[in-house]
This record gives sequence, structure tokens and C-alpha cells, in this order.
Amino acid sequence: MNDGVNGVALAVFLFFFLLVTAMGFMAARWRKAENEHSLDEWGLGGRSFGTWVTWFLLGGDLYTAYTFVAVPAAIYAAGAAGFFAVPYTILVYPLIFTFLPRLWSVSHKHGYVTTSDFVRGRFGSKGLSLAVAVTGILATMPYIALQLVGIQAVLDVMGVGGGETTNWFVKDLPLLIAFGVLAAYTYSSGLRAPALIAFVKDTLIYLVIAVAIIYIPIKLGGFDEIFASASEAYSQTNPATGAPRGALVPGDAGQWTYATLALGSALALFMYPHSITATLSSRSREVIRRNTTILPLYSLMLGLLALLGFMAIAAGVKVQNGQLAIPQLFENMFPAWFAGVAFAAIGIGALVPAAIMSIAAANLFTRNIYKDFIKPDATPKQETQVSKIVSLLVKVGALVFVLTMDKTVAINFQLLGGIWILQTFPALVGGLFTRWFHRWALIGGWAVGMIYGTVAAYGVASPTQKHFGGSAKEIPGIGEIGYIGLTAFVLNVVVTVVLTFVMRALKAPEGVDQTKPEDYTADAGDPGVQVELPPATAGSSTH
Repeated sequence: MNDGVNGVALAVFLFFFLLVTAMGFMAARWRKAENEHSLDEWGLGGRSFGTWVTWFLLGGDLYTAYTFVAVPAAIYAAGAAGFFAVPYTILVYPLIFTFLPRLWSVSHKHGYVTTSDFVRGRFGSKGLSLAVAVTGILATMPYIALQLVGIQAVLDVMGVGGGETTNWFVKDLPLLIAFGVLAAYTYSSGLRAPALIAFVKDTLIYLVIAVAIIYIPIKLGGFDEIFASASEAYSQTNPATGAPRGALVPGDAGQWTYATLALGSALALFMYPHSITATLSSRSREVIRRNTTILPLYSLMLGLLALLGFMAIAAGVKVQNGQLAIPQLFENMFPAWFAGVAFAAIGIGALVPAAIMSIAAANLFTRNIYKDFIKPDATPKQETQVSKIVSLLVKVGALVFVLTMDKTVAINFQLLGGIWILQTFPALVGGLFTRWFHRWALIGGWAVGMIYGTVAAYGVASPTQKHFGGSAKEIPGIGEIGYIGLTAFVLNVVVTVVLTFVMRALKAPEGVDQTKPEDYTADAGDPGVQVELPPATAGSSTH
């Protein structure tokens, strides 16, 4: 690691950072809103984005610092087990093809801004809507924290902020400035800012990975040499655990963990508020269907990015914090000017999703907590103002995760969020296809899943952290190690099904369903209902 500041790389990084900052503020005039004082405009970009804007926005939303830093860092630290992220992004697209168009259609028809809006309208339950909203906000915090870690890793490698022994304020000041700027243009321009910046972000990422996957192997003697070096490194004993550092191919003991991480992460990905926000910003149902067929191009990029973890080992990168491995690899292998381009790709790759995540979490608070429980008569202008303020507070909440959790295994931030957000799957995806689940049963299943998942994750220790040190634990009744989120999800579904039978037997009130079957296939050309969500009252529905 450089003892001083890499001036050339820093200059290039600052150029791109200032460029996207200017674009962020200019975005308020891009596709200028007819009425800027509404969540449809500030929080969903006017629901006006076409195929390419939506593609870049969803790509910027889903392929983040998690992709560029955490996944290859996991492979650098432990081996091929980190590749679980590749099959999960392959699994997710057929899954979302079945339900995202339905969610877009019913949201377009009724003016829903958040998943909680839909859940309340479908099940007639403010309590269930609140549970989904709180879970979405909570799960988003560690995901934003992961973006903070990505930016901090880049700044550390460039020599900005000092080392680990530096005063915390001086060390984190550049990071705080970066997020202060992010907060400012998010507040000003809403979703239009990350949508516009996503073009720059994805262009830089594709450029960097295309160069890295060709240039670095040539300098290291080819992939044969890279894999041989990685295999030798993984066979060495880790002093902290007394076991081999990792494996080039997952062993039998790790297969359940690998499979459950992949499946659980695939089920969780489009439960996140930011994924839904980007989806609802598109202008038609067909845009969503088209995007689910072309987004897998990003999975190819992810597989190539993951290989950087092996390259860092072969290049002799030695870092205490694994999140620094890939930035340090770029620092060592690239000319200073192109290292700056790579650092900018990582930094902007963190800013774009962080902006979308904070907007999505703010929309949940405004629509499903503030409007439902605090000020039911809030005007659209008041809703928008509250959402802007909350989007700032959410970023502060993310800092709590960064300051209190082990940053050396940052992928756990995303996996912890996945444990929580996966518990909203029965209400959201189940509700898109059936009204059979009882609203109170869904709340019961959600509570069981959340409690089990949180307690189980709290009990996982790592060599550097006593609690929340990992996301895998023994599966009850099976004895294999698996992803806690998937185990909690299974418990959630079982409890929901059992309680639904109980509630039906007791003839408990089901709540009023405000949607109709034809709402789930409506397209942009169909007249929208755009109704206000009514109070959650007792009643029943037959569909």
C-alpha cells in the first residue's frame, strides 16, 4: 500500500467525481417534472424511463460496490465459495420475469409508490404494510453501508485520509464529504440523478473490466499461473482458524452453504426497496419484461469481476482488510492514470446505488409510516419534503453499520440485509398471485422469520467479531451449514400457511382487497385508477 497520496490517480478520480456531481445537480432539469412536488416525480422519476434508461438504472442499482469490491474480496479471502453471487444473479431473472410485470401493472393502475402500498391495498392491513416498510428500511441500511465501505477502500488505497492509526475524523472526512455531496444532489434531483449518472458508472465499469480481464492476466503470465498461485495460497493454514485459508473448488462440506446462499440471495434481491423503485420508474410493462431478458449481460460481467480475487492473490497483494484487495490490485498493476479510472468506477459504482437506496427507504417511511400513522392528510408536497429529509437520515443510519460492524468481510452487510428482506417475500410475491394467505398469518410468519434470522445471525462469531460475524449457520433438523436467511424464510412460510388455516377456521376478518384480477396485466395505455389507499377495514375478497 502506498505510504503517500497517489496524485495522478486522485486527480483522475476527482475529475470523474466532479463530473457526476455536476450531472447529479443537472439531472433536476433532465426530463423536467410537470409537478416536482410529488413522490411520483422525485422518488420515481415521473414513471417515465424507457428501456435503456431503466436498464442502466437497474444495473446501477444491482451491481454496486458489492460487485466490484465485496465479491472478489470474498474470493480473495476464502476462494471459490464467493462465486455464489454468479449463479444467484442467473437464477434471479427467470424469477423476476414472472412477478415484476404484475407488480408494475397493479402499481401503475393504483398509483402505488412502494411495496408496502401494494401490500396494504391487496390485504387491507396497515399492520402488514408497516412490517414490510420497517423491514425494507432496516435491510437497506447495511446495503448502503456496503457502498460506504467500497468508497472508503478506494480512498484508503489512494492514500487519502491516512492509515488505520489516523484520527477517525481525519480518516473518514473524505468519505463524509463524498456522501455529503451525494446527499445534496439526491435531495435536489431525486431518482433522476442516479438514473443519469448510471450511464457514466456502467460505461466506466465495462471499460475497466474489459481492460483488467485482458491486461492483468498478460502481466501475470496467464490464467494457468493465476489459478496455480491461488490454489497454493488457499492450501495454506489460516492462523486465526487453524484450517486451510480456502479452496479453489468448494468442498462437500461447503455445498449446502453455497447453494442456500445462491438461492436465498436470488429470492431476496428484488425484495429490496431500491430494486422495486427502479422497476416502478419505468414507463410500461413491456419495458420491465424487456429488461429482465437483457439484464443477464451484467451476470457475465460479474463472473469476470469475481476472477479479480484470484488475480489479486497471484499478483502478491497483501492486505489486512480484504476489501482493499481489488483497489490495491489496480494500484499495483495499472498505470496511475488508469488506476484513477478504475477507482472512479468503484466510487461511482457505490454512489449510484446508495442514492437509489436512500430514496427508496425514504419513500417507504413517507408513504407507509408518516402518511399512514403520523399525518394521514399530508399533501403531495409535504410527502415529497419528508421523503427528501428522510433520504438524508437514512445515510446517517448506514454509517452506524459501518462504525459498529467488521468491515473486513463487507459482503456480510449485504447478506445480513438479505436475511431481513427475504421475510417480505410471502406478502409481496405471494400477494401478486394469490389472496389465499391471511393478513394476520403473514404478520405472524414475518415475525417468526425476522426473530429467528436476527437471533441466529447475532450468534455467529468470526475471528474479528463476536456477533453478526457471518450469515451461515447449522440448519435445524438437517445438520448442514446453510444461509440463515433461507432457513428463516422456510420457517416464515410454514408459520404463514399453518396460521392461515387457523385464521380461516376462526373466520378472522380478512381485510378488503382493493385490486382486481385485470389490474395485474394492465399496461401504460390502460387508464390508471390512481386511488388513495383507504383505511384498512374488515372485509373479504374472492380473488
